[in-house]
Amino acid sequence: MTQVTDDLPGKKQPIDEAALKASLIAQHKQSEVKKSDFPTEVIDLPSKGLLYPENHPLASGTIEMKYMTAKEEDILASQNLIKQGVVIDKLLESMIITPVSFNDLMMGDKNAILIAARVLGYGKNYEFEYNCPKCDEKTKHSTDLTTFEDKVFDESLITPNTNEFSFVLPNSNRTIKFRLISHGLDNTITKEIKAKSKAGTSADVTTRMAHIITSVDNNSETAHIRNFVNNELFAVDSRALRDHIKEITPDVDTTIDLDCQYCGHHTEQEMPIDVGFFWPGA
Repeated sequence: MTQVTDDLPGKKQPIDEAALKASLIAQHKQSEVKKSDFPTEVIDLPSKGLLYPENHPLASGTIEMKYMTAKEEDILASQNLIKQGVVIDKLLESMIITPVSFNDLMMGDKNAILIAARVLGYGKNYEFEYNCPKCDEKTKHSTDLTTFEDKVFDESLITPNTNEFSFVLPNSNRTIKFRLISHGLDNTITKEIKAKSKAGTSADVTTRMAHIITSVDNNSETAHIRNFVNNELFAVDSRALRDHIKEITPDVDTTIDLDCQYCGHHTEQEMPIDVGFFWPGA
């Protein structure tokens, strides 16, 4: 059902009810924030909002979050949420002010929000231990979470407000279209992988490819895509596609320099996130 409104004299314009509802929710949310005494911060998203539909709340390239309170500490202490494996997701949902479905978040943007939540909760300094790859001794390291920058990606590869890309497989020369993973899609993939694992089937790569690929040679039928992934996708093409996806995915660059305090060995690696990230002193 649609309504009409006078945008210009004598001319009727259709209004999408979902967009109208989203707009009203946004206005209400902003009103509630103004009434609140809790300070908030606006966080820049690695995707710059380019992967979200035009009228989506995150198309602006930013998201508003509030500082962590005792309420969020209760979430972190919930053994039930920890057991279910959703405690961090519930924490982030609680801290996000922008009226948006958590499932819509692109994974790279979710990583940025995760780091922002830690800063807004327990400060920018994060201490952790890692095993030195040379002497295998545990080494302590402290990093400033606010120094991480977004990965550089080629914006020309993105059609604004569209999460779909084209790629020609180098070995078979077949043209596929694919999408980058959102939080909701990641949950769907994870559930399917777990179900197959319980049935005694290992299908991590093929399950992910079946959900990420949206068409093969302009054929977008689900059965066609799954048949291609299971029976026609060469390993060399699969790896090339995964490497390409990693290269173009907007994300936070969490690469850090680590120096072993025992043997002095220097290495670069992505910042490890352990139990101390949201449970300092645990």
